[in-house]
Amino acid sequence: MRYSEDHKAQTHQRIIEEAARLFRRDGVGATGLQPLMKTLGLTHGGFYAHFKSKDELVETALRHSAEQLAAASSELSLAGLIKGYLSSAHRANPGEGCPLPTISAELGQRGAPSTTTDELIRDRLSTIEAGLHGEQADEQSVLILSAMVGALLLSRSVSDPELSDHLLKTTRRLLIEQNTSPNTA
Repeated sequence: MRYSEDHKAQTHQRIIEEAARLFRRDGVGATGLQPLMKTLGLTHGGFYAHFKSKDELVETALRHSAEQLAAASSELSLAGLIKGYLSSAHRANPGEGCPLPTISAELGQRGAPSTTTDELIRDRLSTIEAGLHGEQADEQSVLILSAMVGALLLSRSVSDPELSDHLLKTTRRLLIEQNTSPNTA
């Protein structure tokens, strides 16, 4: 069977997109190559025609996630960024959101943190800092990002829906009140 010239490129992109979704939703360790490829209707052996290793796929998928996140938030105010990040929709759809709450601890525990995670964190800090004013904007952006990622992670980890909502709403409210002027919220 003959495939179009761009078939390999399209398949490559499908693998990246599905891996990015699954890594964000389930984590890297819980996402096996065989189930990933099967989800796409491909064989496990076919994976190696596209990537040298799972580690290479992790870096590529993480970079893809970072690009999606940057594009989705590029036009948002700081208050809008906080509201979207600490929303029930983001909590309920980890496969479509920020990879940091799902994979940060896992990548750190592997003993080889990702340089792509460095880039993602620096980009998020820069985006947040752009919405801040004052001499301590750099430090404040670290606190805001840490609070957002932590609150989202905690909200996903509890069984009590009221507690989960409380974590998101309280963190969202406090971050917006303390870091935005009334006319930007």
